[in-house]
Amino acid sequence: MNDKPSSVVEALSGIEAQQAELAHRIARNAGGDGVRDTAIAGLSLIRASSPSQPIPCVYHPSLCVVVQGRKRALLGDEIYVYDPLNYLVVSMSIPLVSQIIEATPAQPYLCLRIDVEPKLVNELLVQLGPAAPSRADDERALFLARTSAPLLDAVLRLVRLLDAPAEAAVLAPLALREIHYRVLVGELGQRLRRLCEIDGPSQRVARAIELLKARYSEPLRIEELAAAAHMSASSLHQRFRAATATTPLQYQKQLRLQEARRLMLVEGLEAAAAAHRVGYESPSQFSREYRRLFGAPPRREVAAKRVGGEY
Repeated sequence: MNDKPSSVVEALSGIEAQQAELAHRIARNAGGDGVRDTAIAGLSLIRASSPSQPIPCVYHPSLCVVVQGRKRALLGDEIYVYDPLNYLVVSMSIPLVSQIIEATPAQPYLCLRIDVEPKLVNELLVQLGPAAPSRADDERALFLARTSAPLLDAVLRLVRLLDAPAEAAVLAPLALREIHYRVLVGELGQRLRRLCEIDGPSQRVARAIELLKARYSEPLRIEELAAAAHMSASSLHQRFRAATATTPLQYQKQLRLQEARRLMLVEGLEAAAAAHRVGYESPSQFSREYRRLFGAPPRREVAAKRVGGEY
């Protein structure tokens, strides 16, 4: 098989040529629509042939690079549109609403997602040294930055390794390291730096989030959460909302509902059993909150998704 559409790529230059080759390789390796994990740890490919409905979900620390089509993420009242011109970085796990807004069978939405590795970021920060302080109002746990040719070059070398598995074991970690480096030295790399500041506010909020993720089905005690984050309850509320556009209680609720939805869609549990598994004592309360988040009662929404092939 021809490795790339050379006649097309050769007619382009710079970023356009990089994106054309990436689109070709992602489409070939992704197969059909959906999210596909790859043999390279931390790299996933995403393809969609049509726009989607808004879907509540939880984004985990990652870098999302779109090479064709367009998607938007809604965090509270804020809208983040990412496309071939702008990549998205998520520095800690946050609940939001995502929607593919530009995709056709002829020009499908194509994206790659790379897990952000805090350990790798820390190693790079030691080499990079301290940077100028960032603005105090830049506390959101996700941001958009302009796509650059050096970043795409590193991403392209990583994706090429999907067709060279014998080389991937050695070269993929090097490409991933460079990709993290390119984000850190990019226009908004300060946002990612803050996640790894030793005992900094962002790291403390991230610590609270990890506790919520580990114990989402248990009753929430804000004092315990604040103690784990080494913050006062009021400070945690303030910093948590600044990073995630939600409160710890609302965050826990979304984690519960997302997991209940997965249990029903993937494992086939009935609504009452899924509700109990994630910590709800009242089925009626679960149904009300599920409908508020997903737009329909559990039974109807899950049946529609199964028919539509979401899972």
